[in-house]
Amino acid sequence: MHDVIIVGAGASGLVTAIVSARRGKRVLILEKNTRVGKKLLATGNGKCNITNQRPTTERYYSSNPHFIYKVFEGYSYQSVKQFFRSIGLELIEAKEGKVFPMSLQASSVVELLLAECRELGVEVRCKVEVERIERVGELYEIKYNSGIEIAKAIVIATGHLSAPQLGGVDSGIVFAKRLGHTTIKSFPTLVQLTSPIKRLERIAGVKVESRVSLKTGEGRVIQRHGDVLFTSYGISGLAILDISRFVIVELLKKKSIMLTIDLMPKMSQEQLLALMRKSLVKKSSKPLTIWLQGFINKKLILPILEPLKLKNETISSLYANRKSLEDIVYKIKNFEFEVNGSRGYRGAEVATGGVNTKEINPKTMESKKHKGLYFTGEVLDVDGDRGGFNLHFAWVCGLRAGGSI
Repeated sequence: MHDVIIVGAGASGLVTAIVSARRGKRVLILEKNTRVGKKLLATGNGKCNITNQRPTTERYYSSNPHFIYKVFEGYSYQSVKQFFRSIGLELIEAKEGKVFPMSLQASSVVELLLAECRELGVEVRCKVEVERIERVGELYEIKYNSGIEIAKAIVIATGHLSAPQLGGVDSGIVFAKRLGHTTIKSFPTLVQLTSPIKRLERIAGVKVESRVSLKTGEGRVIQRHGDVLFTSYGISGLAILDISRFVIVELLKKKSIMLTIDLMPKMSQEQLLALMRKSLVKKSSKPLTIWLQGFINKKLILPILEPLKLKNETISSLYANRKSLEDIVYKIKNFEFEVNGSRGYRGAEVATGGVNTKEINPKTMESKKHKGLYFTGEVLDVDGDRGGFNLHFAWVCGLRAGGSI
């Protein structure tokens, strides 16, 4: 019999194992993948954006926001940094508060976490598919594909539905429900968006630094800055990942929504208009499709000119009709793009929803329904922005749970 069995060897599971083993607990980790930390290895394009220096609660979302505040109370960025130093991992700080391992390799994070587990005598079994978790008196019985284990405490750290190709599953949600917990409905977030627009291949591959705006049904305007990548299926890029959560919430109410993209966010409409006016030549017969290449990516020119019926016009005609120039400038600053869905969990970095946090003690991560049952990380109804916020939440969950068992 073990003191603690942890289901899932991801971020929160590994930290929980280390902290509880340091407190003298006999710990077993059961992992369904062939190796531990599979999702961790893919984060930050293999560099592992491990946390953020400013993990404020405003960067997180939940149906119970007060829970996030309580989890983070007393656990800052410095707490996480100190933990990683304790296993021999040094961190470096980058722009936007992002933090990476000094090696800039996600594999370093996984290897050092695993080495610490082994040093502490934590048993790790991979390729183990947990099938059932049941309460038996004061203990827990875990049935898996090759046997049964008994433990005083169980930690469900299985992750959630995002990135199924990296092992994302909803087994933790299933276990939670069977044990009497309620759950909050999930959808993918930090995900690429799809579009019904025809002939998207015309602009596929164009990447532009932009400001993306979404007007919600309540009239609120949400904006995100960053690169936007037009694709054959729709739209991607960091600004799109950042705004995707709010887009999908709107798409739960309607079939499609319109994003407004400022293709030149560093210039005001007046500045761009003045710049373009200066380049107009009164008697030039050059087509606008050529002239506009001096300002924007040529693949975007026809999508801008065609709705304005200016596709076949010349610089001379534009010089004679200043209203048309104003229309072009407006279109560049307010490029509309229809969106009707997402690339789903496979393309998502995170899944929303999960175990209802009103049923979890935020100081210990223990279930309020069953003594000795703990939930950590992405399986809970908490998700964060891009930039190390989701991993920060996972680490803190592990520190709290490991220190409480």
